[in-house]
Amino acid sequence: MTASERQTLIEKIAQLPDQVAQLVASLTPAQLVARPLMPEWSVAQNVHHLVDSHINSYVRCKLIATEHRPPLKPYDQDAWAAFSDASDADISGPLSLLRHLHQRWAYFFRTLPDDAWARVGLHPDNGEMSLNRILRGYVQHGEDHLAQMQRTISAL
Repeated sequence: MTASERQTLIEKIAQLPDQVAQLVASLTPAQLVARPLMPEWSVAQNVHHLVDSHINSYVRCKLIATEHRPPLKPYDQDAWAAFSDASDADISGPLSLLRHLHQRWAYFFRTLPDDAWARVGLHPDNGEMSLNRILRGYVQHGEDHLAQMQRTISAL
């Protein structure tokens, strides 16, 4: 990945929280928890999931940057999404957390030394994961969940 491509992706990481906030700004609590496209998650579950998933990924990035080939623990995202805190209509806290997390994550990526980008962690399902791969993957992850939320909103 070139430095320019990397910078473009880092800016997408930085912009995701604002995109999510704009998308959900006018939704009522009932709309946030509605699931018109079962089995897809509600808009609220998507927001909570982005926080859970991206916190996990941020920690993985720090482990990769500081340890030699660290193990990267998977988690059951559907089980996490089933908890009450992951489906609550009050998403103000999670949106704030997502915003601050992405500010810090983007800063981490922007200031990472060039030689660190090829470092890897070992994921039991996905194999070796470099910081380049994580950056690309989590930009796509955010875009996929924005699209899922847009589909859900359109179906309301």
